[in-house]
Amino acid sequence: MELLLGIFSAFGLSASAGLNAYIPLFTIAVIAHYTDWFKLTAPYDVLGNPWIIILLGVLIIIEFLADKVPAVNHINDAIQTFIRPVAGAIVFAASAKILTGISPILSLACGLFIAGGVHVAKAAVLRPAVTATTGGAGNIPVSIAEDVVSTAASILAVIVPVVIAGSLVLFAVLLFWRLRRRARASA
Repeated sequence: MELLLGIFSAFGLSASAGLNAYIPLFTIAVIAHYTDWFKLTAPYDVLGNPWIIILLGVLIIIEFLADKVPAVNHINDAIQTFIRPVAGAIVFAASAKILTGISPILSLACGLFIAGGVHVAKAAVLRPAVTATTGGAGNIPVSIAEDVVSTAASILAVIVPVVIAGSLVLFAVLLFWRLRRRARASA
């Protein structure tokens, strides 16, 4: 059961990194540094360094502000195309190593794929649709919602990974239902 919970935790953290690269990194850094829930192993233990925690906090603020300014948010998403998948790979590997002992190569690949997929869905599908349908006015509320979801998912992924598992199953069922419904409407 611990193996399964560890995997769900890693998936939740890496998906969260697809929305905001620094929130899940900050979450595991703070939890590892200030609690005994888990201990980061090398080379990921550097995340628990107080200076790294401060740096991650500053990066969260910078990304939060950059994502709220029209036009700058699109530049930020372009830059984050490289950062978010790497952050997802790091949090997946760091949390999976702690909880499950999964191969580092497989962990990094899974985290990269998950965070990259979430980021592409956000930057290439969701945000352009919001910009087009609201003339850009909806970008700030959507960005705030993304930050809230990223924070909640990061915390829940560490504290209650079963919630993440349930959310993933629910999301998969809803996605399947919607795609099936769309296919029937097209036919």
